[in-house]
Amino acid sequence: MKILRTPDHCFAAIEGYPFEPHYSLIKTQDGSELRIHHIDEGPKGGPIILCMHGQPVWSYLYSRMIPFLVNAGIRVIAPDLPGYGKSDKPAAREDYSYQHQVDWMNQWLVQNDFKNLTFFGQDWGGLIGLRMIVDNSERFDRVAIGNTGLPYNPDVTQQEIDKVSAFRASARKLNLFSMSREIAKMNGINKDSGVSAFAYWQKYTWETPDLPVGIIASSSMERRNKLSIAMELLFQTLGLGKLSPFRTSVSRAFEAPFPSPDYKMATRAMPSQVPTIPDQSLEAQRKAWEFFEQFEKPFLCVGAGNDPITNGFEKPWLKRVPGTRGQPHQNIGGGHFFQWSKAEELSAILAQFINKNL
Repeated sequence: MKILRTPDHCFAAIEGYPFEPHYSLIKTQDGSELRIHHIDEGPKGGPIILCMHGQPVWSYLYSRMIPFLVNAGIRVIAPDLPGYGKSDKPAAREDYSYQHQVDWMNQWLVQNDFKNLTFFGQDWGGLIGLRMIVDNSERFDRVAIGNTGLPYNPDVTQQEIDKVSAFRASARKLNLFSMSREIAKMNGINKDSGVSAFAYWQKYTWETPDLPVGIIASSSMERRNKLSIAMELLFQTLGLGKLSPFRTSVSRAFEAPFPSPDYKMATRAMPSQVPTIPDQSLEAQRKAWEFFEQFEKPFLCVGAGNDPITNGFEKPWLKRVPGTRGQPHQNIGGGHFFQWSKAEELSAILAQFINKNL
């Protein structure tokens, strides 16, 4: 397996990320060594929260929350998924199967012997982390999720499968703006399954070798005018992204792990691994839902409620998971990456959830 490692100097100018790095070496399916990075902040004797990010971001997403959680007496563990942040980056599309990523993070979890955990996951952090809980249930005492889910769609019609597959393979070209217009039309993961609109994101990410990760992240986390975004995108298209006067500190931070397009395979490949239509993960997802239908440990849903991609994510959990009963489920705004925009409020909710369920 070809594996890339982002040079340390790429992170030198990042603002607001003063955390000491911690590294673990795991083995991939072919025996290659893969280095996974994580943050470990806060009191060693405090209750532990495992915070997992999604695509296309990294643990920097939690940098605003960490001080609030630590001040509340909580120890924060925040890994970078393989392919992101300071973790190693497998270079091939087939490396990023859903199962591979679950297997890699399971190894990381066991190797570090983390236990008595509260889990919090968003986006792909939830997809992978929820499966980790199934495989390592004895290590988790509480679960919280936001703007994420455990996709399981066994009843999608063949007509819809063919439609999505044909669209992904079509010659139609998407850009950041045309893709964003379609995503904005989504009405949550539980409304018409979101399959058709989400396919635009899957197609765009895969067919864009130099995916504008920094622009995508910053556009979701801070107010930016379209001209600023267009000019930053132009500089990146010309290969001058590092020189762009339009790049914000947030955009710079989320682009930092990717010194060239070769490093961006995870950000491109993973959207197509979301099982919006039945694929090789179907049976594992079915078993995971069977597990959570018997899960009685405290389970909290706290989301944005104004994220077109994941609106309504909490509904199947509240209906099917016993541990959700009596918990203060809520939506707090802040969009898809609400860890950034609602850092203090989300941290307080999670701290209260932990302390009330010790």
